[in-house]
Amino acid sequence: MTETRSYYGRPIVKEPVWKPEIPTYFFTGGTAGAAATLTLAARLAGNDVLARRALYVNAAAITVSPLLLIKDLGRPQRFLNMLRVFKVTSPMSVGTWIVSASGAASGIGAACELAGVLPRAKVAAETVAGLLGPFLSTYTAALVADSVVPAWHGARRELPFVFAGSSCAGAGGLVTALTPSVVAGPARRLAIAGAALELASTKAMEDTLGELVAKPYHEGSGGTYAKAAKAATAAGAVLMAVAGRRRVGAVLAGSLLAAGSAFERFAVYHAGKQSAADPLATSLPQRERADRSSSRATTR
Repeated sequence: MTETRSYYGRPIVKEPVWKPEIPTYFFTGGTAGAAATLTLAARLAGNDVLARRALYVNAAAITVSPLLLIKDLGRPQRFLNMLRVFKVTSPMSVGTWIVSASGAASGIGAACELAGVLPRAKVAAETVAGLLGPFLSTYTAALVADSVVPAWHGARRELPFVFAGSSCAGAGGLVTALTPSVVAGPARRLAIAGAALELASTKAMEDTLGELVAKPYHEGSGGTYAKAAKAATAAGAVLMAVAGRRRVGAVLAGSLLAAGSAFERFAVYHAGKQSAADPLATSLPQRERADRSSSRATTR
């Protein structure tokens, strides 16, 4: 069979036009979501010191997120226009509302905490933000997977777990670094569990994609960021487990885990761009799926 290619070797699908603000947005949004859920869990457990530090991490990250998105869009009106409708079948529409609702709730909660006023409003706001946290951490995975970009669409089942683990590792690491070790146990455990999930789901993703489509995770900019993400995440998790109860160890481990979380988002971003530029990454998997469908139809 003749190898399926494109006309003159040109890309079959358009390369994503997103700028670096978007993978940074993926990181800050994921961190905010995981930190918001940690805030709620710590508050319910009566660990107010941990809840306060997690709340501040959440508020800082969710404040930056829409600014990054608006910068990529070019004008604030474009972000506001996305709030005119709510379309449940559109990850972009759902995600815009999640970011807006979570941002408002986190802002109210942080303001009440800083001012020491309206405790009931603070609890309500933290509850809303905490419940939205898992969705905020993972909706961007659904957003990129809902595309024709080979490295993203082919990993549609694994990407939410990659982003969830990365978000927990980054948020847990940052909160641990900012919290007295005597009360930071839940954040340490979240960071280590998130790192394990990130590393395992990343391996599963690359195995599922196959050698051709997963090539951007091993070569070029995508490969560079992917290797850095794995190294920083693994080192951070080990250091957190061994020395996370000490101040210096917590700061170093938290910094490594946060860096690994950011690197992972940039790895996914660049892998998508590289796979879109490779016509074989689109055409050959399509041909393989067509051949399998034809074989199944023949055997019936």
